[in-house]
Amino acid sequence: MLKTYRDIGGKRDVILTVFAHGWHHSAKPGDTNIESFKEMLAKISASETIAAAQDNREKREILGVYIGWRGDSMSIKYLNSITFWGRKSVAHEVGQQGVTEALLRLEEIVNVRAGFEMENPKPRNSRMVVIGHSFGGAVVFTALQQVMADRFIDSRPGKTYSNSAQGFGDLVVLMNPAFEAMRYSTLFDISQSCGESSCRRYWPDQMPRLAVLTSEGDIATGMAFPAGRVFSTMFETHDTLERHINTSAENKPVPIEIKESKADTTTIGHFEPYWTHRLEPLANDNSRDKDFVLRSLGKGWSEQDYGQQLEFEHVALKHLKRSHPLNPYLNIYVSEELIPDHNKIWGDRVIAFIEDLITISTTPIQAEPQ
Repeated sequence: MLKTYRDIGGKRDVILTVFAHGWHHSAKPGDTNIESFKEMLAKISASETIAAAQDNREKREILGVYIGWRGDSMSIKYLNSITFWGRKSVAHEVGQQGVTEALLRLEEIVNVRAGFEMENPKPRNSRMVVIGHSFGGAVVFTALQQVMADRFIDSRPGKTYSNSAQGFGDLVVLMNPAFEAMRYSTLFDISQSCGESSCRRYWPDQMPRLAVLTSEGDIATGMAFPAGRVFSTMFETHDTLERHINTSAENKPVPIEIKESKADTTTIGHFEPYWTHRLEPLANDNSRDKDFVLRSLGKGWSEQDYGQQLEFEHVALKHLKRSHPLNPYLNIYVSEELIPDHNKIWGDRVIAFIEDLITISTTPIQAEPQ
């Protein structure tokens, strides 16, 4: 498969989308996650067809990769619920023991064409998106956490803030991820980058690099997870840390307290100090006609401001004034009307929002005018 995809990526531009499933799912034929992922790829393909016509360019090939791992250690219904903590440990081990290499090899596919054009290099219009759900989110984050941190820092030549922050591929999306907020603390700190007098600013061309979406109705990560973590962290030592956030255009650091005990027992999506946005359904959809220009999504993204509500087709993304509006790391608390619980992540409205994020993050750098 890798050779086939590499051959395709060497000849034409592609959008490569990777999905890592969560608990109670697998790579077996007929798994509902596989079918839903296929439907998502079809929708991405439809959007790319429209965008290519609008930009007067060749449509990019849509490639998909489904990462399977043993989400369940037993198949007996109801009894398999007791495997939650064992599978959490396995998810982190899987992420550490090979998924990083696999994802880096997949990333080579979107870079291979640029490597063939050394004499007359063109903008890299191939793109890559990685999505992880539940413990699949833990797999992806564990695999990419250090990579993302390194690239964020490396995107600052001379350790200045002159370049947009880079991530892995073009966008990483974690849906109802099942890992503790403590694991996210490094990315939180470097993205805020607050000194004594100011916090990091971002340029208008800064695209989202990581989007965490967690439902307020997700009992598995909201209640079961912290209940179990209380016992596993009972004998650990925790402190209360002072951190800073950026709350206004004045860009001045505002101190907040981070209780390590809370961060170590609460999932990233339910840890309020790390929230950046709230996602709500729109009362009335912003229906798009056939002439809607998909490229305009990126323009709207680059012009957003503190506390602004950015409206998409079916949902509104509310900035919570806890970071710079263009901070590339989004931790979004989602209305249960959009994602009802831990597993129902494939609703039309939230998938349409993710497709828009993908469009924003994967729009080609340059396109021929119509």
